[in-house]
Amino acid sequence: MSRSMSPERAVERYLKEREPEVSESTHRNHKYALKRFLEWCNQNGLEDISELDGFHIHDFKIHRRENGGINETTLYNNLCALRVFIQWLESMEVVQSEVAENMILPNLEDDARDDMIDPETAEEILDYLDKFEYATLRHALFALLWDTGFRLGTIRALDLEDYHPEDQYVEVHHRPETGTPLKNKSKAEREVNLHGWVCEILDDYISVHRYEATDEGDRNPLLTSSEGRPVASNLRAHVNSLTR
Repeated sequence: MSRSMSPERAVERYLKEREPEVSESTHRNHKYALKRFLEWCNQNGLEDISELDGFHIHDFKIHRRENGGINETTLYNNLCALRVFIQWLESMEVVQSEVAENMILPNLEDDARDDMIDPETAEEILDYLDKFEYATLRHALFALLWDTGFRLGTIRALDLEDYHPEDQYVEVHHRPETGTPLKNKSKAEREVNLHGWVCEILDDYISVHRYEATDEGDRNPLLTSSEGRPVASNLRAHVNSLTR
C-alpha cells in the first residue's frame, strides 16, 4: 500500500538523504529541477505524491516544453533528475513500481550537440570545475553548454548585454555583420532561460575572471580571452579537454 506524502515533503526528504551521497553539482542540479516539478504540482493540484502516475509526468513534460522557455537538452536533463527522484519514491514504496521505468525521455538525436555526454559524466565534470576551476572561462562555458544545449558558435556569439542575471536568461542574436552569424540565421534568435546555478557561475566569472575586452566589431563578448572574443577552435579545445 502506497504511503501518503506531500510533494514538498517527499522532495525535502529525498534531497536530505541524497546530499551526502552525491556530488555538490548533482545535488544542486536535482534541487533546481525538482523545484520546477513542485511548482507544477502546486499549479495542478497534485497534493499527494503517492498519486503520481504516467499521466502526471506526461503533463509536466508538455508543460515544461511549452511554457518553460527551455530546449530539448534542458528538458532531457530535468526529466533525468525527476526520474531518479521517482526511483527513490519507488524504493520507499511511495509510488507504484515501474513509473520511472516507463518514462519517455526526449529524443536528442537531432539536437544541436554533435556529441552527447551522459548526465552522470557532465555532473562529474561540473563537480570538478566547482572544486578546482570555479568561475573560470572553462567553468562558465561548460555550464552554459550543459544548461542550454547551445552550439559553440551560439555561445561564442553571446554579448555581455545579452545576459540578464536578474531575470536569469540570455538573448541569442544573429549578427553576421559583426562576425557572429548563427547557423540557422535569424530563425535561431530567441530568449533562453537559465538555471539559477548557471547564473551564479556566470556572475562570479564576470566579476572575477572575465577580461574587460571588446572584439573587432566593438562589441562586448560575454566570454572573453585576453584578445577579445575567443575563436571557436579555442572553445572547442576547452570542451574536448574536459570531456576526454
